[in-house]
Amino acid sequence: MIEFAQSQTRENLMRAFAGESQARNRYTFAAGAAARQGLAVIQGVFLFTADQERVHAKQFYQQLEPFSGQTIAVDGTYPVDLSGDVITLLRSAQHNELQEWEHDYARFAQIAGQEGFPVIQKLFENIAQVEHIHGDRFGRFADLMERGELFVSKVEERWMCLHCGHVVSALSAPALCPVCRHPQGYFIRMELTPFR
Repeated sequence: MIEFAQSQTRENLMRAFAGESQARNRYTFAAGAAARQGLAVIQGVFLFTADQERVHAKQFYQQLEPFSGQTIAVDGTYPVDLSGDVITLLRSAQHNELQEWEHDYARFAQIAGQEGFPVIQKLFENIAQVEHIHGDRFGRFADLMERGELFVSKVEERWMCLHCGHVVSALSAPALCPVCRHPQGYFIRMELTPFR
């Protein structure tokens, strides 16, 4: 077992903390782009994910408590995903999340296990699985937008207004919510709501 202070795991925790922190900010910025285009549902997806990234950052950061008051120097690479195109932002987010799942956190977990830190190994493995879910979710919404099916379907769907909760069954989301009068950009397929 390697001493924590001399471990690669200590540095990987800081890299993961930095990565989750900047992902949270990127998704908050992307949510703003979606809001400017009247896509409240996409704004919600980005903000929902950003909040989970904050929690991941906190979990990684708390593992570094033995080094409180110190500075940990690490190198790292982080994406610059600036675009006004919401589909591009969704695809970038999908790529980055799947990169964390398949490569970064898988490698960090393996190193933690080799260095004798099974709790941290499991933390990396568990968060990697969540990142996989994030990547798939971003991809699903990008697919819907690319096909022009974000608010329309070939079969009847149940659509929920994210503002007031009104649900309607139809081939497409209403142009305006009949309850709160919010525009179509607030509607989401019921199957994609996080709290069904």
